[in-house]
Amino acid sequence: MRNWQKMLAAGLAAVMMAAVAAGCGGEQAKSSGSGSGAADNKKIVVGLDDNFPPMGFKGDDGQITGFDIDLAKEATKRLGREVEFKAIDWSSKEAELKSGRVDVLWNGLDITEKRKENMLFSDPYMDNRQIIFVKKGDTSIADEKSLAGKTIGTQSASTSEEYMDGNDFFKKEVKEVKKYSDFVSAFMDLENGRLDAVVGDEIVGRYYMSKHADKLDAVDVAVGPVSTFGIGFAKENQALRDEVQKVLDEMKADGTMAKISEKWFGKDITKK
Repeated sequence: MRNWQKMLAAGLAAVMMAAVAAGCGGEQAKSSGSGSGAADNKKIVVGLDDNFPPMGFKGDDGQITGFDIDLAKEATKRLGREVEFKAIDWSSKEAELKSGRVDVLWNGLDITEKRKENMLFSDPYMDNRQIIFVKKGDTSIADEKSLAGKTIGTQSASTSEEYMDGNDFFKKEVKEVKKYSDFVSAFMDLENGRLDAVVGDEIVGRYYMSKHADKLDAVDVAVGPVSTFGIGFAKENQALRDEVQKVLDEMKADGTMAKISEKWFGKDITKK
């Protein structure tokens, strides 16, 4: 999942990061040990890929910021526990969790049956959808089939590219699918009229839209399969999983999670 995100990060940093760097810096607490799994007052160490905007990334001030960072800060605050955000090799995330070097994986982590074999998950808190983005005011595209005869942009090596490459409709009915090194370049071409639409990751697109609200609209319909994000815990860490889930449920109920989503995406896209 992260291959396209690595390419995206550079573009997002250049175009948008200055606008969001302040206000959400990661709190780096002094280590007091991790991996106990008990519902106690020990620090919670959050493992993440710190190059995945807008879920978790380094701002211009060098501090870790993002949607998941804000969620984790609020959750641990309610638990009365310190939090440390630890950048890890995302390809080794399960080993980091199993070894106890991190307590949780909280960074746009897809819930899959395979991963469930090796870790516990929170309830899903956000869908990971591919959706359509159009120029502001364009009502000619309302769903996937509306893309027939259109010129579409997407990012190379992305989930949306993989879906469209394997779908006969996009091969036969769509005029052209242009592929870009990052989604930012595709969105810029959409703004400038060189594309009719962009098909891409909702969390990335809505983050971009939140900084260009007068330029783009989102077609709120999923394109292709939908996955969900959850927080990962070690198999033996049921107590911590339940502890965190309890405060997440409270954050959903009192509107805090919705407010954090609106801050980063301009809309509440969390699961109800």
